[in-house]
Amino acid sequence: MTYKLLIVDDSKLARMSAAKALNALYPNWTRVEAATADEAVSMGSSKSFDIALLDFNMPGRDGLQLAAELKAANPSMPIAIVSANHQEEIVARAKAIGATFLQKPLTQHALGEFLQTAVGQLQAAKK
Repeated sequence: MTYKLLIVDDSKLARMSAAKALNALYPNWTRVEAATADEAVSMGSSKSFDIALLDFNMPGRDGLQLAAELKAANPSMPIAIVSANHQEEIVARAKAIGATFLQKPLTQHALGEFLQTAVGQLQAAKK
C-alpha cells in the first residue's frame, strides 16, 4: 500500500534529504513538501496526508504547534517532530501530543524505523 507523506521544514536542504531517504525506503509513496506550517495547513485543506514529518524550528508556528493542529484534525495520523534541539522539554512535548521525536540530521535508518511504525499504526486503525 502507498501512503502520502507531508514534509514540512523551512530548510530546502532538509526537505531534499528527507525526500531522498523516503524515495530509497518507499519509492512508490507520494510526498508533499511545505516550507512553513501555514503553507502546510493551506495545502491540507485540499489534500489529505497519511503521515507527517515536521521540523521543530520554523518561522511562525513551530512543528509542535502544527503537530497539535494536525492531530486535532486527524488523531490517528502518525507524526514525527524532527530537530537538532534534543532538549528533554521538546521531546516530552512531542510525546504529549502523540508525536515521535527524531533527531537531526535525519538518517535513513531513523526515518525507516519511524515509517515502519507509522504504517503499523495506520493499518491497525483501519481494522
